[in-house]
Amino acid sequence: MKNAIKKALLILVIIFAVIIGSSALLSALNSPMDRTDHTYTNVTVKEGATTDDIAEALKDAGVIKSTTRYKICSKIWRYDGNYKAGVYSVSPSMSCSDIAKIVVSGKANVHTITIPEGYTIKQTAEALDKAGMCDKDAFLKAARNNSFKEFDFLDDAQSGKNHLEGYLFPSTYQIAVGASPEQIITTMLDQFDQEFTAKDKARAKKLGYSENDIIIIASIIEREAQTDDDRAKIASVIYNRLDKGMKLQMCSTVQYVLGKNKPILSIADTQKKSPYNTYLHKGLPKGPICSPGKKSIQAALYPDHTDYLYFVVSEKLDGSHNFSKTEAQFEKDSAAYAKALEKKNSNK
Repeated sequence: MKNAIKKALLILVIIFAVIIGSSALLSALNSPMDRTDHTYTNVTVKEGATTDDIAEALKDAGVIKSTTRYKICSKIWRYDGNYKAGVYSVSPSMSCSDIAKIVVSGKANVHTITIPEGYTIKQTAEALDKAGMCDKDAFLKAARNNSFKEFDFLDDAQSGKNHLEGYLFPSTYQIAVGASPEQIITTMLDQFDQEFTAKDKARAKKLGYSENDIIIIASIIEREAQTDDDRAKIASVIYNRLDKGMKLQMCSTVQYVLGKNKPILSIADTQKKSPYNTYLHKGLPKGPICSPGKKSIQAALYPDHTDYLYFVVSEKLDGSHNFSKTEAQFEKDSAAYAKALEKKNSNK
């Protein structure tokens, strides 16, 4: 009788050990790649994608340890054949089953937002807030108080609360629902790092300007130009005036100081004290005045070769500019613009 009891107990112990062992093995297979890495990556699952396809995509995105582990977990939890196409934001901190549940749900866990060229940090924060993606104040606090030292290009950026100005690259983003301000900013900075290539850096060096200088110039071009044809011409005016030691006197820099756009600046506006005011200070402003897009960056890197020193919005009011070599012609063009603008406003 005692032997039978001992035998039964032994069997129970073995069964229990197998259960515990299986549970531990499954837990190990299902463990996240990195519990501390909450960076989100967008993974696209195409229509008809198999478990193998999805596992490869997740591995390529750097969010799972191995395709084999993911496929075993998918098989155990019976997710195979139930995946749905879509774009999903996932993280290395998620377990295989957590990721699989998201893809099986078919509910894209991302927000899509477009940040236009020429937006400032403040405008970007407001856009994210309006889209329900991030609190404006929380975003601004993160942008001002975090160094984001992992991005080397910020080493040369301006100091102070606006050190990220110009570097939150304008683009269309798919951001994970619930992503923190830091994660959103990191995504935008990473996009800039991809867009400003090694070739661009070499070109900046050839021109004799730092990467930050180029972004400052590009940001002015972005806010001054209204047509693509004018970008490289405006760039030429900026470089020509810098070469001659002239003040840039760019209205866009004053508008940045004012925090609003004005069709025509007053004399008082141009006298606003600020390191960004190029009516008062020679050379480039303290930092970029917005986030320039690719076209303005390319114009800054490859300006037209002209003798122009001035430009003003055309009296056609079609977004184009009149360019001139002399101050006298500039004054005529400015008067024509002011007259056309006055006529337009009076007809409203």
